[in-house]
Amino acid sequence: MAAIAALCALLALTIPALSAPTEPRQVALPGALDPYPTKPRVTFREDGTFKITVFADLHYGENPWDAWGPEQDVNSTKLMRIVLAEEKPDYVVLNGDLITGENTFRQNSTRLIDEIVAPLNEFQLPFSSTHGNHDNEPNITHLEEIKREQLVAPLSYTRTAPPGIGGEEGPGTYWVPVYEHVDDPTPVLILWFFDSRGGWTPGSNSTPVPDWVDDSVAGWIEREIAAMDAAWGPADDTRAALAFVHIPPHAIQALQPGLNSTRDPGLNADVLGSGSTQATTNPANIGKDQPFWESLNKNVKNLHAVFSGHDHGNEWCVREPTMDVIFCFSKHSGYGGYSDSWWGHGVRNIVFPSPRPTDALDTWIRFENGTIQARVTLDSSYN
Repeated sequence: MAAIAALCALLALTIPALSAPTEPRQVALPGALDPYPTKPRVTFREDGTFKITVFADLHYGENPWDAWGPEQDVNSTKLMRIVLAEEKPDYVVLNGDLITGENTFRQNSTRLIDEIVAPLNEFQLPFSSTHGNHDNEPNITHLEEIKREQLVAPLSYTRTAPPGIGGEEGPGTYWVPVYEHVDDPTPVLILWFFDSRGGWTPGSNSTPVPDWVDDSVAGWIEREIAAMDAAWGPADDTRAALAFVHIPPHAIQALQPGLNSTRDPGLNADVLGSGSTQATTNPANIGKDQPFWESLNKNVKNLHAVFSGHDHGNEWCVREPTMDVIFCFSKHSGYGGYSDSWWGHGVRNIVFPSPRPTDALDTWIRFENGTIQARVTLDSSYN
C-alpha cells in the first residue's frame, strides 16, 4: 500500500513558484517518493549533461575573537563566488565540516550557515549538505545546521532522516531525485547523502559521538530502494546513483598503500587510520560502518562513486575491490581547517555526459585560480 500511495503522489506532483520558507519544511517521511513537493525539480540540462560541484571542509567560524578567523571566512566565500561564476554547476554539494563548531560561540553559531549559503542563494543554485565531525560540537549540532539551512536557503534540498534512522547526532541521511526533464514521471539519477556523525555532543559535559554511519541506515537503504523499485521499476537500465558522506568508509584505509600516482592522480598527503576514517579512533569500533557499506553497495544499482571529505590533504580516487565501487575524496575548499601552503583550495567537479545510467562520468579537481588536476573518467574499467 505504501508503494501505491507513493506512486499516486508522484502522479499528482505539481511545481509551485519558488519562495523563501519561513520555517524548516524539509522533514523526510518514511517511504516518501516525492520528498520535495514545494521545491523545483532538479533536472539535467537541455543538452543532456549534469554538473555537480563539491565544496568540502569549508570550516567557517574559526577564531571569531580575532581578525584571523573572520578573514578565513571572507576568503572561503570569495572562493565560492569565483568557482560558481566560472563553473556554472547544475547542483552543489557541501560535503561536511561546514563549521568548526568547537571555535564558535554557542549563541550565534547557526548564523554562520547564512554566510555559507549566501553565494548559493545569489546564484540560485540547488544544493545539499552532509555534515561532519566538526559540525557536532558543544556549540553546534548537525540538526541545528540543517534547520538553519532550511530556513535561510530556499533551494536547499537537505533534509532529515525518518525517526529512528541515523543514530546519535546523525540526522542528515536522505536522497534527492534528479530528472531528465521537469515533467518526467521517474528520475534518472538519485543522489544519496549519509551522516557519518563524529565530534561531540552539545553542552558543557560533552561526550564523543560515534564516527561512522549508524547501522540503522542499512535497513533504511534497503526499504527505500524497495519502494523506488515498486513505484518506478528496477533501476538496472533506468537510474544511476552517486553517494556523499563526510568521513571516508573504513574499507578505504587499506587501499591507500597501493595507490599509484599515475593511475590514481591527486594529492595524497593525509595518511588514513588515525581517526581519519570511520570507526578508527577506537580499535573496538573498527568495522562498525560495515552494515551501511554493504547495504549501500548491495542495494543501490548503478552507483558510480562514493565521495568523502574530511581528509584535507587527499584528492585521489580508487576502486574498493570488495564492493567493486569507486571511492573519491573531495577537495579541501575552505580557508579554515588544517592545511599546508602547497595544498591549495578548490573543489571537485563531477559531470554526467548524458542521462543514461551506465555512461562514464568525468571528474577532476579545480583550484581557486582555475588550475585543473587529477582528471579521471569513472567507468567500469577505472583501476
